[in-house]
Amino acid sequence: MTARILVVDDIRTNIKVLEAKLTSEYYEVITAGSGPEALDAAHGQKPDLILLDVMMPGMDGFEVCRRLKADPDTAYIPVIMVTALGDPEDRVQGLSAGADDFLTKPVDDIAMFARVRSLLRVKLMLDELRMRERTSASLGVISPPVPGLDEDYSDASILLVEDNPRDQLRLQRMIEGQFRIEIIADGAEALGRARQKEYDSVVVSLGLQTPDGLRLCSQFRTTEETRNVPILLLVGPDDQKQLVKGLEIGVTDYVVRPIDRNEFIARLRAQVRRKRYQDRLRDHYQQSMEMAVTDPLTSLYNRRYMASHLSTLLSQSASQHGTAVLIMDLDHFKRINDTHGHPVGDEVLREIGNRIVRNIRGIDMACRYGGEEFVVLMPDTDIDSAEVVASRLLHAIGDKPVTVKAAVGELLVTCSIGCTSSSDKDTADTLLRRADKALYEAKSDGRNRIVYRRSDESGA
Repeated sequence: MTARILVVDDIRTNIKVLEAKLTSEYYEVITAGSGPEALDAAHGQKPDLILLDVMMPGMDGFEVCRRLKADPDTAYIPVIMVTALGDPEDRVQGLSAGADDFLTKPVDDIAMFARVRSLLRVKLMLDELRMRERTSASLGVISPPVPGLDEDYSDASILLVEDNPRDQLRLQRMIEGQFRIEIIADGAEALGRARQKEYDSVVVSLGLQTPDGLRLCSQFRTTEETRNVPILLLVGPDDQKQLVKGLEIGVTDYVVRPIDRNEFIARLRAQVRRKRYQDRLRDHYQQSMEMAVTDPLTSLYNRRYMASHLSTLLSQSASQHGTAVLIMDLDHFKRINDTHGHPVGDEVLREIGNRIVRNIRGIDMACRYGGEEFVVLMPDTDIDSAEVVASRLLHAIGDKPVTVKAAVGELLVTCSIGCTSSSDKDTADTLLRRADKALYEAKSDGRNRIVYRRSDESGA
């Protein structure tokens, strides 16, 4: 994914080195040579991530980070502190100021890009939730407050997955009194427990045997009930390659052994703070908007909200991929209502809505467009990627009959799909019209198929 990154350092040579490395990976780079310049750039240019040097004259990186995190306009920008300091106390100070991660000079390229990609994935998800909050605000709903750095986390529930008895005891003593902790030695048992109970964070030992630590992290990320829980990985000083892989598969933070107690607690607090903020965003959004913006039959978003959200996506997106739109229409749905009655038709619509939600990403949005039509909005998605989702949805709907409660039993339902992706000139209306034309072609060509229409095709 592309992103705008602010590099802050008082030494011009250091800026040039980082700028060259980031530009080679197609990131847009902006720079600042002091703390005040960094604050101005963060407000004026809204970077997606900040690489912040610690040792700067006047205003050091710790103070810059504290000011960024205290300001509602910049509090959500991930900050990676770049420092020559290796003392755990310095990392604790940075984490207490709100830093999301650290890089030690000289900066290792592989480690840097792994951390950058990991934090950008998290920010993309939070940006989508906040964008939905802004859409909600336009409909008269007030957004929740900015999370504070001084909240009480003593009731936070931490799951520790560690099979070494000595390390279990050592880590338990570190955490006791700060959080509520449960310890499990077997990874499969831990995953099963986490599917039944919500935790504020999961701590996984890389040296776990059953299964190995990285595989367990991957399973947490691919399991619906646990995919959003923060994962803190315990690694050794020589585990750099495994750590990079862990960040790529969704680990949100890490601690290097031997573990410093204060740093461990500070990192856990940061993860719990982010998790609770995400939860508040989701809960507030769902509760306040349920009646106003959802379809009462399918519980998907309704047409009014979808149109407003699509306009927001198009006006604020900086993605080079644009926003993809799918319009889906159930084939011959009128026959179901005419033959079996509207209650059966309603059961079918509810099940189709569920299948759509289960087969799209968390940042995508599904809505009931009207009648038997559905729309899926996919931010940061080009038409080639949208084709994969469209094909998956076509098969998810048409390959398995819908079971209804009535005596009818099972009904085979198929759909036709029109797919397109936005260009710089698109509005919500032009994008929806193009997708609708593609849907009309799919229905005219025999139904149960997908038609793709690019923005540069004639008639678009």
